Amino acid sequence: MPGHGVTLSDIGTTLFPVTESAEGLPTAATAAEERLRLFSFATAEKRGEYLWVLRAFDHARAAYVVLLHASEVAETLARMPGAPRPTATEVGPLLEQLHQWGVLERSYDGTRAATLAEYRNRHFVYQFSQAGYQAYRAVADVLGARLDEASLSRLVLPELLADLQALAQANRTGDAERVYRVLNRLDTALSELADRAAHFYLTLGDLVRTTEATPEAFLAHKDALLAHMREFSMDLARFAPRLAAAIAEVEDTGVEELIARAGACDERVLLSVAEREADWRARWRGLRGWFVTTAESMAGEGNSVTEAERLREATMSAIAAVLSLLRRVTETRKGGVSRESALRHLAGWFTAAPTAESAHALFDAVFGLGRPRHLAMEHPDADVIPPIRSWWDAPPLEIARTLAETGRPPSPGAPSRIQRNDAGIRRLREAQLDAQRARAEAARSLASADVHERELDERETEVLLRLLDAASTAWVPVSGKVSGTTGSDSGVTLTVTEHPGSTAVRTARGLLHLNNRKLVVRENSRARTASGRP
Repeated sequence: MPGHGVTLSDIGTTLFPVTESAEGLPTAATAAEERLRLFSFATAEKRGEYLWVLRAFDHARAAYVVLLHASEVAETLARMPGAPRPTATEVGPLLEQLHQWGVLERSYDGTRAATLAEYRNRHFVYQFSQAGYQAYRAVADVLGARLDEASLSRLVLPELLADLQALAQANRTGDAERVYRVLNRLDTALSELADRAAHFYLTLGDLVRTTEATPEAFLAHKDALLAHMREFSMDLARFAPRLAAAIAEVEDTGVEELIARAGACDERVLLSVAEREADWRARWRGLRGWFVTTAESMAGEGNSVTEAERLREATMSAIAAVLSLLRRVTETRKGGVSRESALRHLAGWFTAAPTAESAHALFDAVFGLGRPRHLAMEHPDADVIPPIRSWWDAPPLEIARTLAETGRPPSPGAPSRIQRNDAGIRRLREAQLDAQRARAEAARSLASADVHERELDERETEVLLRLLDAASTAWVPVSGKVSGTTGSDSGVTLTVTEHPGSTAVRTARGLLHLNNRKLVVRENSRARTASGRP
């Protein structure tokens, strides 16, 4: 799997990826701002592309592949139906931006390197950060949610009763692991009951207020809806006293012992035992408040209504609202004005309009469309005319004609053309080529005869000094002895060999003395071929 250490046989070194965690965000930002920043991909301009990239990571995660390279993301998208087909080059910037937002973590991938140089090229692999995966799942759940699926959890009530009885037995016998499992299951079931009830009543409220639902669709489901709410209300009234008694039985076995056992078996190791116990104590108070009156609710609200009783009252109110809606739908079907009839009447007006201009005028009048009569704009100097001054008191402000006619600010116009000095560039290039040709000619002249038997002119001297600079880098060995060195420049090669005694080269700048060294300059074979000489 990508991301593990690999051994490079050619250099004998084991390389491991160094992770750059995107969760190490600047300390100046608050925790809330850091978490909200994770959702930036959902509002960005390329939100569709970011979402498909994250879906590729989620798809690979289901196959137990955590780390992905840009090329692997592109291959995964190619296998997903309905997904775009970006290249690895196009995926790279998307991955980098998701890393900057903290949704993905980035690592060096040493498995893709065959040499140390390739490893330093930073082949990156990416994976979900812990908070980034939660942000993606939240967005994915919203996109995949069925908003029309709403129901009340009737069957959860007997399960709550059985779990409370099992919790009392486990706490009485001191079975800590079973206490934790049952208490966790109770918390999950009660949370699901509350969430589904809230979603059901929200959906029902939208149904009661909206006029989009047709009378036929409502009448077809009204009986099932009313029966569902009545059965839930009856079950809640029947089980509430029994659940309260079961809670009292659990409390008789010792609440503090219950909390201590649950906290000891809680597997959230990053929390201390005291924090885990405080969390479970708060959860137990919430569970108890559903069916048993608490002192806090009586002191705060002045009554003894439990959450279960509030839920039953909400159910009865919902039944009354559905019956009221049924009465309105029945009256509308008999006659009267509804939104549908008003729109049909308006459509008849449009059909009877004599001209297209009349139809447009009718449309503007009905839907209140027209040009804006006022434009809000701040004065450039706020000290002269502050923004809080009334329009009646402030003098008129000059605005651009484009802004007044179209409502859009004037554009700055096309950018100016870049001034290119092509003639100057051409002159510099020609001067550079002339200097290269002159240096090559001087090098060929230097290699035409023995440098120790003649006097070198200024150009040949300059080439010789350049060759000596290139060859002198090997004159000082780390250990051992240097028998000879070479240096190449401008198509010729200088060879420095050992020689008994001293030698001298006559140049335009004077004598060049060499201690136990002799110089041989010859033209390269490639330069001879290019010049056409054998």
